[in-house]
Amino acid sequence: MEKNQNSKTIQSPLPKGGEGGGLRVVISGGGTGGHIFPAISIANAIRKLEPDAEILFVGAEGRMEMQRVPQAGYEIKGLPIRGFLRPLWKPGNVGVALDYLKSKRMAKKILREFRPQVAVGVGGYASSAALGAANALGIPTLLQEQNSYAGLANKQLAAKAAKICVAYEGMERFFPKEKIMLTGNPVRQDLIDGPGSRENCLASFGLRSDKKTVLIVGGSLGARTLNESVLSHLDLIREHPEVQFIWQTGRYYYDDIDQKMLRRGYSHNAFSSNLVWTDFLDMLQAYRSADLVVSRAGASSISELCLLGKPAILVPSPNVAEDHQTKNAMALSTRGAAILVKDAEAEEQLIPLALQTVADEQKLRSLSENVLKMALPDSARIIAQEVIKLALSPLS
Repeated sequence: MEKNQNSKTIQSPLPKGGEGGGLRVVISGGGTGGHIFPAISIANAIRKLEPDAEILFVGAEGRMEMQRVPQAGYEIKGLPIRGFLRPLWKPGNVGVALDYLKSKRMAKKILREFRPQVAVGVGGYASSAALGAANALGIPTLLQEQNSYAGLANKQLAAKAAKICVAYEGMERFFPKEKIMLTGNPVRQDLIDGPGSRENCLASFGLRSDKKTVLIVGGSLGARTLNESVLSHLDLIREHPEVQFIWQTGRYYYDDIDQKMLRRGYSHNAFSSNLVWTDFLDMLQAYRSADLVVSRAGASSISELCLLGKPAILVPSPNVAEDHQTKNAMALSTRGAAILVKDAEAEEQLIPLALQTVADEQKLRSLSENVLKMALPDSARIIAQEVIKLALSPLS
C-alpha cells in the first residue's frame, strides 16, 4: 500500500482530452455530506492544480448533491438511481433494478458526450452506475473510500479501478493491495484556514471564553440519540454552570425541541449562560469554540476531528450499512484517540461522561495528542495529483 508521503507535485502540460483541449474529469457519488464534501474538495484541488480543468459531477436525482454541487460552482447531471429496499424480495425492487439499468445507460451517454480522461467515484448510489459505465467505456477510474469498512459501491467497482485512495490502514481486506494508497479523507479547507479566534467564535454564540465548552453535533438533519441525551440531562447541565454547551439539534428535530425547551421554562436568553441550541452551525466557529466534541462517527467528521486535534466522544449511528460508523469509531478509540459510547447507552451515559471528560485536562490533552497522530493532511491535493496521473497515463 502506498503512503501519501511518497506523492510528488505533478507538473503538466496535459494531453488533449476533449474538445476543450484540457483535463476533463467526471466525479460521481453522493447521498450524504460524507460523500459530497470530499468530492467537492477533490474537485477544488484539481482546479487548483489545473485551472482550466473541466469537471462534471454525476449524482442521484433528489439527493443532497443536486443542490450542494451547483452551490460549489460545478455542473452536475442527475441519474434516477436509488437504493434497494430491504428485504430484497420486496416488489418495489423491480422498479429499483429498472432505474439502475436506465441510470447506467444515461451514464454512458453522459460520458460519451463529455469525453472525460478519468472518472472518480466517492461512493453512493450514483457512483455505482457512473463508474460502472466508465469501466465499460475503458475510461480509467479512481475510487475514494472514506470509511474503515468499505461501501458496497466501491467494493463492486474495485476490481476494475486503477487506484483506490483510502483513509484507514488495513483496507487490503476489501481491495487489491497493489491498488491502495493511504491518503486520508479530504475535508473542507475553510475549517483549517478560516479566520476567527476562539474568543470571537464563542462570542458569536453568546458564550464566554473563560468556560470549558462542549460541542454536541448531530449533522445537518440531527441525531435523535444525541438530542434525547441532552433533553434527559437538562437539570445536570444547569447544575454545572462552569461548563457551557453548543447543541446542534439538526433541522429535522429543531422545532419540536424548541417547543419542549420553552414548555420547560427555558428560553434562548435565560438559558444561554451555559446552553445554546440551534438547528444549524457554522462548523468553523463551532470547532474553534469547542474543548470537547460529541459527534456521530461519520468518516468526514472523524477526518475533521483528526486534522483539528479535537478531543471527542463518538456515538456511532446504528442505522448505517455494515455498522461502519462503529468501525470508524473503534479505529480511534482503540488508539486512545477518542472515547466511544454505544448508541443504546448514550441517553444515560453521554452527558455525565462529557462533563467528566471536559473537566479532565490530562484526558483532553491525551485525546488531542493521539487523534492528531492519525491525521493525514493534504488529502485532497494528493488525490487530485493521482487523478492527473491517470489522465496522463498512456491507457487514458
